[in-house]
Amino acid sequence: MDQLQTLFKTIFSGEDLIRMVFSSKRKKSIEYSKVIIRPVKIGGDLKYQVEYNFDKKVTHNNMSSEEAATESERLLKEEFKQINIFTRAEDIQVLASKPAKPRITTGPATKGMPSLDHNRTKKYIIPDGVPCDFLIRLGVMDSKGKVVDRHYSKFRQINRYLEIVEDVFPHLPKDKTLKIIDFGCGKAYLTFALYHYLKVVKNRNVEIIGLDLKKDVIDFCNKIAADLGYSELRFLMGDIADYTDDNADMVVTLHACDTATDYALINSVKWNTKVILSVPCCQHELFSQIKDEIHQPMLKHGILKDRLTEYLTDGLRGLKLEAAGYDVAMIEFTSLEHTARNIMIKAVKTGVPGSPKALKAQEQYEKLRDFYHVKPTIEKLK
Repeated sequence: MDQLQTLFKTIFSGEDLIRMVFSSKRKKSIEYSKVIIRPVKIGGDLKYQVEYNFDKKVTHNNMSSEEAATESERLLKEEFKQINIFTRAEDIQVLASKPAKPRITTGPATKGMPSLDHNRTKKYIIPDGVPCDFLIRLGVMDSKGKVVDRHYSKFRQINRYLEIVEDVFPHLPKDKTLKIIDFGCGKAYLTFALYHYLKVVKNRNVEIIGLDLKKDVIDFCNKIAADLGYSELRFLMGDIADYTDDNADMVVTLHACDTATDYALINSVKWNTKVILSVPCCQHELFSQIKDEIHQPMLKHGILKDRLTEYLTDGLRGLKLEAAGYDVAMIEFTSLEHTARNIMIKAVKTGVPGSPKALKAQEQYEKLRDFYHVKPTIEKLK
């Protein structure tokens, strides 16, 4: 392996690497089918993102040059027989049926491969390298504004969320204090991000309420809000289904479990909420209800039944919102590397119940509901 150690040391000590692909598994029992290593810039520092491609998911781990070299050696020795290495200077192929006797060949560099700068430059609403008070307080940034490596996926998620908020911002009322309710806020990274975006970036007057069931979480979030002087942001302990109020311009519900999402949507429509952002989670309600002879050969498999009923639940929710006068889009909230629950229901009030579009959505809802013999909680939305 001395020859390979020298190769990896050379590859990871410079800045010529574009991409490295490990393939051809040594054993069928190895969980991932391939591994890709590529350079990334994080806070101005060069790191190497190791991407593990499983059957149903992709995971990432950012490593230093020394860690990447060590991991490359391990992958070739224990798990893969082949590496294709693309650099600015040349392409390199390593074939190692026997790790101790690798065959290394080189050729001209592949044209058109993306450079590091081209592939990794992205403008974020909250940029890396610029101190942001709530991100520093929550440990995502250090005091100089550099994103902490282990929290970079959270940093990307926050910015993805704000991109979605920016997209719906024109639909919010323009002549009043914005009232926003975040159901199931948890540790409230995104609640704080929403306050920062609307209050600091957009200079809007806001009243934001974060709701959660855990007292310690609520106490923690209220203390941070007080420390930061976020006087228009407060956190309350309570259940989504029992929460009563009379209005909200925007409702956010991220990863509210099972029917908690439905109650948040029902309340939102009752308040004539202009914008709804909802990421459902743990959807079990229709699993025991669904009945259909045509799909029974598929439904006998629990994992397939679970996936189908999740999509069916969200599909019915979307149609009910359309019937209530909302323009609905199902979008990817964050990549699967962060969470498997990554579908967001984005709903903007643009119409009224009883319109031709709304009546068509209600008809489609009823046909779909009756076909699968289900009665979801969203049925209560009138």
